[in-house]
Amino acid sequence: MSYGWEPFFQDQVTLIEEEEPTIGRVVGVRKNSFLVTDGNTEILATVSGKMLHMADGLFPAAGDWVMLYESMITRVLLRKNILSRGASGGRGKLDAAAYKQQVIAANLDTVFIVCGLDQDFNLRRIERYVTLVYNCGAQPVIVLTKADLHDSPAHIVCEVESIVFGVPVHVVSAQESTGIVSLGQYVADGKTIAMLGSSGAGKSTLLNRLAGGEVQRTGAVSSAVGKGRHTTTTRDLIVLPQGGMVIDNPGVREIAFWDSGDGLSDVFPEIERFAQECRFGDCTHLAEPGCRVLDAVATGELQASRLDSYHKMKRELEYQELRHNTSADRAEKERWKDVSLKVKAIKKARRYPARKLL
Repeated sequence: MSYGWEPFFQDQVTLIEEEEPTIGRVVGVRKNSFLVTDGNTEILATVSGKMLHMADGLFPAAGDWVMLYESMITRVLLRKNILSRGASGGRGKLDAAAYKQQVIAANLDTVFIVCGLDQDFNLRRIERYVTLVYNCGAQPVIVLTKADLHDSPAHIVCEVESIVFGVPVHVVSAQESTGIVSLGQYVADGKTIAMLGSSGAGKSTLLNRLAGGEVQRTGAVSSAVGKGRHTTTTRDLIVLPQGGMVIDNPGVREIAFWDSGDGLSDVFPEIERFAQECRFGDCTHLAEPGCRVLDAVATGELQASRLDSYHKMKRELEYQELRHNTSADRAEKERWKDVSLKVKAIKKARRYPARKLL
């Protein structure tokens, strides 16, 4: 089994000047250790002290390929993509946005956005999930679970497809095992999938059906609030009988963005299309005369809720990009300040050389 090993990673190893380095993939993340497999055996590894003190070094996450020295991780290979979000507690106001990145998984082929057809269903949340996945450079697939609890799942599919153009939408009932076969195309040998969704959305139950047995504990959902407990508390990469791998994740309470990218244009293509007909090239679609986007809302061509959601996410992403750039500028200024101090110290040493002892 390849565990998803690709030429992209092999090329990196070829350039590393070490004799036959031990390579493994992170299949489990614990509090202070990582479960790593080389394809045959699993090793409980820790991170080397050098990596802990590398400010710009990669820190292992589920799905990462790493280099090992005995039971110590010495290097993380460059990732082909990374799924991350702002750490919980940062949403609400722009000036209270997340200041810390939470890495969910790395080196993915597909991300299952799991949403239950009960009180968990929310179109605006699905928009945010898809934008998050696109920004991280991964491919989203929407999986609507608990189809047995809804009278007209086909109608819901139409609603979802109308806001996520081109994203595959699958309806499944894990309890009745219907629709599971349609997901087989994503879990082929060597493919890696991550699952995102709120607590009680049915991620662990779906994983158990894909695996053909219970590999993750499941829990009941409160009938009062429609929310479940965090039955999944760790991030583990689980190998399926088909050869594919699934990274299950704890339920997500807040969908805070961290990376800015092209996800917004992918999720709102109709707004981007209308925007090309605006009178002004820098139209913000708020109150400008000749705004084709606002005209589309007035004529019913575009839902007002879609535009509101677009503006909200656009503000968050712009704020994140501004903050990242500010942090980068600050780091660059600190670096040059350090260089300047060293240069001054060298000049001073040359101007006032130490007297030789007689």
